[in-house]
Amino acid sequence: METIVLASKSPRRSEILRAAGIPFEVVSADADETPVKSVTAAELTMGLASRKLRAVCDKTGDARLILAADTVVCRNGEVFGKPKDDDDAERMLTLLSDGWHEVYTGIAMQKNGRLVMDYDVTHVRMRKIGKAEIKAYIATGEPRDKAGAYAVQELGSIFVQRLDGSFHNVVGLPICLVCEHLYDDFGISVIG
Repeated sequence: METIVLASKSPRRSEILRAAGIPFEVVSADADETPVKSVTAAELTMGLASRKLRAVCDKTGDARLILAADTVVCRNGEVFGKPKDDDDAERMLTLLSDGWHEVYTGIAMQKNGRLVMDYDVTHVRMRKIGKAEIKAYIATGEPRDKAGAYAVQELGSIFVQRLDGSFHNVVGLPICLVCEHLYDDFGISVIG
């Protein structure tokens, strides 16, 4: 299998690709991640992934397969990216506590001018989280670079009661969807 270019510095996305046996190299995207207003969460994530992809394509050309992704959390129509600071993380976790929210990850893939964009959504139920627990969790530093201010694969897992959809999508890369497009759109099989 050819080595793909991952347009992301996220260690979580790298771990997911590594676990799936997909050879890759990281090229930093350095793209504007300012959210676009008046779009759905799915459109937002695909648009941001597309920006990252274009930034890397400008560096590498598009003869190689490039993969970019972006993740956001939504509750009651409000979109949560990465928290700006600890107060913002506390606000997010308070709003996510004791209810359902959605996690959207948009992907963009390109090779030789062929662009594919898609997204996945996972519904997540969080238990009621006390104010002291939220403050203690924020003090660990874990929420700082996570969409929605929590990491489902780490300590933040203690707040998650239920998932409906892809766990890997919540972590930041819907690997099943990526592999589906690798095969269907680029003729690349991860197995064999």
